[in-house]
Amino acid sequence: TLDDGRMIAVKQLSLDKSQQGETEFLAEVRVITSIQHKNLVRLVGCCSNGAQRLLVYEYMKNGSLDSILFGDIVLTGHATGLTDTFLSWKIRFQIILGIARGLQYLHEDSHIRIVHRDIKASNILLGENFLPKIGDFGLARFFPEDQASLSTAYAGTLGYTAPEYAMRGELTEKVDIFSFGVLVLEIISSRRNTNLTLPPEMQYLPEYAWKLFERSRVIELVDPKLQADGVMESDALQVCHVALLCLQSHPSARPPMSEIVAMLTCRSEPTTTPSKPAFLHPGRRYDSTRSWESVSENFFSPQCVSSSFSPPVKLSSQ
Repeated sequence: TLDDGRMIAVKQLSLDKSQQGETEFLAEVRVITSIQHKNLVRLVGCCSNGAQRLLVYEYMKNGSLDSILFGDIVLTGHATGLTDTFLSWKIRFQIILGIARGLQYLHEDSHIRIVHRDIKASNILLGENFLPKIGDFGLARFFPEDQASLSTAYAGTLGYTAPEYAMRGELTEKVDIFSFGVLVLEIISSRRNTNLTLPPEMQYLPEYAWKLFERSRVIELVDPKLQADGVMESDALQVCHVALLCLQSHPSARPPMSEIVAMLTCRSEPTTTPSKPAFLHPGRRYDSTRSWESVSENFFSPQCVSSSFSPPVKLSSQ
C-alpha cells in the first residue's frame, strides 16, 4: 500500500548470468511506459538498485485469470452476475472482448506496433468488476513501421504458440492472435490447453474444439456449470467460431484484432468458415520449407515439442 492509500502489486525480476532478467526488465519498462489503454495493466513505478529489479503495478483486485479458471478460488459477488464458484457467461464474454480490445490497441491503434508474445491466462489480470487487463510485457517486441515481420528466437509459453513462430521464429501480430484463440477456448471451457490425464482425443484443447465444431457439438466444449446456467448454444458457437479463425494454419488467414472485435460485438459477420488448424506432430523433425498444408495434417500435444527445432527455446515459468 502506498502512502496515499493506493494498493499496488510489486513484480520482482531476478538477474541471472545471462542477463535475461535485465533484458526483460528493460523491455517491460520500455513497452509499458509508452502505451496506455484500459485493458492494459498500468505501471505505477519501477526500481533498479544493484541486483534488485522491481516493477510496481496497479493492484488488480481479482488476481489472474488462470487462478480463477483453473484454481480453487471461490468468488462471491452476485451483484456482478457471478455465482459463488464460477464466472458467468456474461463475465467471460466481457473478459474475452476486453482482451481482444487490448490486443487491437497494441497491434493497430498504438503509435507503435507491439507484439506481446506471451498471451496466456496467467498474464491476464482482473480488476474491479472483472475488467481484464493484459500484463507481463517482458517478452514484448516493438515493430518498426517498415517491417511486416521479424525473425527472432522463440520465447513464450508452449501450448499457446503459433506454428510458424515455434518452427521458424517468424514473428508478427498473428502470433498473438493464435495465442488469443487458444485462450478463448480455455475461457469458455475452464480447461487448460493441455491435459494429459484426459482421453487422447481430448488432451489438446484446440484439437478437441475443432472435432466438436466439425460435428456441430460445440456446446460440449462449454464448462458444464455454464451449461447448467443456461448459456445459449448459439453464443457458444459464435465465440468458438472466432477462436478457430484465430487458430488457422496460415497466419494470413487469421483475422486482425479489429475484425475479431467487430465479430464479437456483432458489428460484422464472419466471412469465412474455419478450416482445420495446424498443429505439429510430436517427435517429428520439421523442415522450415514444408508447406502449411502438409503441416496441418498433423496434431501435437504442446508439452511434447521436440528440442530439434532450430530456434533456441525459452519457456516462461508459468
